[in-house]
Amino acid sequence: MMRALRVWRDRHRHRRGPWAALLAPPPASQWVSLDLETTGLDPRRDRILSIAAVPIAGRRIQLGARFEALVRPDPTDAPPDLDAIRHHRLRPQDLEHGVALHDAVAALLHWLGPRVLVGYRIGFDIAMLDRVVPTITGFRLPHRRIDLVDRFRARARHRQPDAIGGEVDFEHMAAALGVPMLARHSALGDAMTAAACWLVLDAPARRSPDAASQHDVGAGPARPPRPGDENYLI
Repeated sequence: MMRALRVWRDRHRHRRGPWAALLAPPPASQWVSLDLETTGLDPRRDRILSIAAVPIAGRRIQLGARFEALVRPDPTDAPPDLDAIRHHRLRPQDLEHGVALHDAVAALLHWLGPRVLVGYRIGFDIAMLDRVVPTITGFRLPHRRIDLVDRFRARARHRQPDAIGGEVDFEHMAAALGVPMLARHSALGDAMTAAACWLVLDAPARRSPDAASQHDVGAGPARPPRPGDENYLI
């Protein structure tokens, strides 16, 4: 409710501003799978290292139209610790030819438009971006967002109402949906995996009544689209 009121206020205040397109209604059947690699999991103090966003249109993952950016650290930033480097495999020398954070986020926003955001624990990625976005646009990210964990849990409750909820890690969710993990802990790999997970989770809502009668509700397609499939890339 509070976010809806904030977006309504921002639309009124910024409707003629340079970033008004972000506040427009989202296009139908289009989503963007977003993932960030960061120095840690604290949005208040950690920083963004890389950004990847993969568009989805209907039943197609449009990998060729993706957005990617490496973020050059500020000279005043402390170097990432060894554990972080082992996790995301981005060394300081890999980032030195990246772009400044402000420029990377501004480019993402230009590319993104008002499309709906999808991701695993998407709230974290949005919190990281919202440290920068208001300095560019004057308002926080207004986009509708879909957390894959919430959708996965709803699917599990529908299939097994008595199931006890718990923590859902990315690997477990992908495996349960029949989606291969692609380049885990890279922004692009995780964004691609999340996009494929979304196609499986969104499939039941798009089935015709005849198709639904042939499958368990919430089961998704026989397998998600994979690299090389006709409907995977455009």
